[in-house]
Amino acid sequence: MPNIKSQKDRVVQAKKEAMHNKAIKTSLKTVIKKADAAIDSNAADKDAVIRAAVSAIDSAKSKGVIHKNTASRKVSRMAKRNNKVNAAQ
Repeated sequence: MPNIKSQKDRVVQAKKEAMHNKAIKTSLKTVIKKADAAIDSNAADKDAVIRAAVSAIDSAKSKGVIHKNTASRKVSRMAKRNNKVNAAQ
């Protein structure tokens, strides 16, 4: 445990930030799973769900929760899977 006041404050801030980032990551995983399920089942609202997932990924990227290359990779893979399903029809 730190003895210096500023370091005590940083411990509190780090916990708060970690909880915030974890909440964003958890919701991001949920949205991505919903998009993957919509792609697999070829749902009617598939495009809207994918747009929401891409938006959530971009939001997490802009907040610094995930790295920009990770965000780009997730969006690219989702688009690739969607295009593959669309081409099979």
